[in-house]
Amino acid sequence: MSRISVQLYSVRAELAKDFKGVIEKIASFGYDGVEFAGGPPGLSFNQCAEIVRKAGLKVSSAHMPLPLGPNKNLIMDNIKLLGCEYIVSGKGQADYKTADMIKKNCDEFNAAAAEAKKSGLKLALHNHWWEFEDIDGVPVYKTMLKHLSSDVLFEVDTYWVKVGGKDPVSVLKEIGNRAPLFHIKDGSGVKGDFNMKAAGKGVMDFKPIFNEAKNVEWLICELDACATDMLEAVKESFDYISRNK
Repeated sequence: MSRISVQLYSVRAELAKDFKGVIEKIASFGYDGVEFAGGPPGLSFNQCAEIVRKAGLKVSSAHMPLPLGPNKNLIMDNIKLLGCEYIVSGKGQADYKTADMIKKNCDEFNAAAAEAKKSGLKLALHNHWWEFEDIDGVPVYKTMLKHLSSDVLFEVDTYWVKVGGKDPVSVLKEIGNRAPLFHIKDGSGVKGDFNMKAAGKGVMDFKPIFNEAKNVEWLICELDACATDMLEAVKESFDYISRNK
């Protein structure tokens, strides 16, 4: 059974004011874990890990730079301090303009996954909508699947798949067991609209997505921004996911 986490980027403003209090509130909602987004505000990774642990939560995964170059060991050490195994990363829209750029990115991802594997960690790629646009008549993600090593896993953001014009369930079937993490978010379905809604209150049809999630480790709620109270939307999202998964 998949566990439920929340991407802490969703509550970044609240965390900046009271990290411990917000983590405890997330735990009170019923979440099993949290997903980090880079470094925490004003606290060491060690301190954060202790606060999360004392709240009874796990760290499902963490969004970090690719573990390459001079900082690769620091990045992987921080992941280990948080007590998780998944490094999640990706690229911006400008990095996918040509087929050659896509292949170059894949080489980078393959190298990063190899470094992670040496340290007992796993690399997962997080998508936005641009991985589902066509370059030279071929969807970016299809070119990526041809060039990525089997060590590269995926954190499929099901909402951005839909915004990119593809059917999330078809994409999940295509990726298969290489996606241990799903991002669950909802909204208008319009490109460039980052104002999300609590899960179940937007355009997403989650029932078939949850049917594909039987062997997924983590369902991770995320709201990039929200027109209503963010913590309330995070709670409503947990309630919806836990009822329907």
